[in-house]
Amino acid sequence: MTRSSYYVIALMTLLNAGLAQSQTERVLKLEQAVEIAIDNDPWLVGSEYREQAIVSSSIAASSLPDPVVNIGLANLPTDGFAFDQEPMTQLKAGVSQMFPRGDSLDIRSRQLQEQAAEHPLMRIDRVARTRVQVSDIWLEIYRAQQSIALIHQDRALFEQLSDIAKANYASAVGRVRQQDIIRAKLELTRLEDRLTKLQALEERATGKLLEWLLKSEQSMRQLGFSAFTVFQLPNALPAIIDVSENTLTLVKNRNQKELATLLAEHPYILSINQRIQASKTGVELAREKYKPQWGVNASYAFRDDTPEGSSRADFLSVGVSFDLPIFTQNRQDQEVAAAVSQSEAIKTDKLLALREMMSAIQSLYAERQRLTDRQLLYTEELLKQMREQAEASLNAYTNDDGDFAEVVRARIADLNARIDALDIDVDLFKTNIRLNYYFNTPAGISKTQSGEQ
Repeated sequence: MTRSSYYVIALMTLLNAGLAQSQTERVLKLEQAVEIAIDNDPWLVGSEYREQAIVSSSIAASSLPDPVVNIGLANLPTDGFAFDQEPMTQLKAGVSQMFPRGDSLDIRSRQLQEQAAEHPLMRIDRVARTRVQVSDIWLEIYRAQQSIALIHQDRALFEQLSDIAKANYASAVGRVRQQDIIRAKLELTRLEDRLTKLQALEERATGKLLEWLLKSEQSMRQLGFSAFTVFQLPNALPAIIDVSENTLTLVKNRNQKELATLLAEHPYILSINQRIQASKTGVELAREKYKPQWGVNASYAFRDDTPEGSSRADFLSVGVSFDLPIFTQNRQDQEVAAAVSQSEAIKTDKLLALREMMSAIQSLYAERQRLTDRQLLYTEELLKQMREQAEASLNAYTNDDGDFAEVVRARIADLNARIDALDIDVDLFKTNIRLNYYFNTPAGISKTQSGEQ
């Protein structure tokens, strides 16, 4: 049997084993992982509770304080403790009601409603960020598994070549040298080392993914996964909804003004806008403290008849109270200044967020362009050239017209090129997912055009 026959047999055996493995293992698609993580994210549940709490507080804040009821016994003589002894002895019942300053109740209620309106936007942003984080982890597992599969393919070939070299060296057939056998063993050992590293990367990424998915054990069981599943991922990347060409043109032309206008609709920026609006309302609320606080009170005093039986008139009292905020330098003025400063600080947070987002977008766009160029180069030229070189060196060696070391070098170069092409595909996918976050592409992954298998 020739060396080329050994190569064909090894390749077919590997393909059959991979097919059998794919039929027995359950596949975790990217969209499934993202949906499980989002549907069962405790942060989203907590945000809904916080929103409900603030809404309830806004309703309570619009209500007047409870009235105060006073009941007392006034002017009771201590020489006999008789209720009818003295004319000023009274049984009093009164009620008082305070009214907050100006429109502070309505303003405080409105401020809380504005704070509550921030949470739906924060949840939208959280969902988008979760999609990026889970996708990033999923892609690391995909990268490791696909790299392992590529190495397994070439390891089968190296094992066959090593066996052939040993047989030919033992029978003195061809130009096989002892160093060829040593070189084959060395490359097999190095492949084992690469496999170990990749398996470690896969295990670490799987642990990170489980951190998101174990929050939803029920959802995982419905899909057929357990808490200790070693996930098998599809053999191809899914199709995603890419950023529109018009948007990419804005980034390419560095049109900062229009880009900032576009980013102003991002949920994260909109949530900061809500904080700014609530802080402005806080300034308005602080200004209300310059107004007086009013209160009304009324009381009714009952007097008993005289010891002789004559009737005594009861007393009715009505009054109004208010404070005088005239010393405002150390209190009201400072509270207004603090509210204004807080509002301005949040505005700077928005500016910083926009600057960071635009900077990140420019970096991602540049990375995307370079990765696209490299992907095109590998697809149209480099991979084909590496494959042709590897086949040519193997054919030459099969016909006893080539060097074993050259065959090994060509195969290793071809393997490295395929792994590099895989890294480019994964990195480009990550870049597009991150760009989708900044431009808030609704789903990010096209289910109808999915390339997952």
